Amino acid sequence: MDHAVQYVDGQIHTNGLENFWSLLKRCIGGTYVSVEPFHLFRYPDEQAWRYNHRKDDSGEPMNDGQRFDIAVRQIVGKRLTWDRLTGKADGEPLEAA
Repeated sequence: MDHAVQYVDGQIHTNGLENFWSLLKRCIGGTYVSVEPFHLFRYPDEQAWRYNHRKDDSGEPMNDGQRFDIAVRQIVGKRLTWDRLTGKADGEPLEAA
């Protein structure tokens, strides 16, 4: 979008993306502090998940407990070992989902 011409074109605007990157930078600089290159793709993935789960289906804001409940329901039956997480496992490397 060319800001010299316009800032909004219907539902298309840059504010949402700017907000997302601001939250991601704040998270990396404040929460994680030390970012490992091996896991670099996971930080934007986590932030995208948080950003997409800001509100429930009815449009009401979600709290941390509600987001945690959704995350826990999605990991049932899945197993991630320490060796696979750190890239030390024999076999296939862990890839971005």
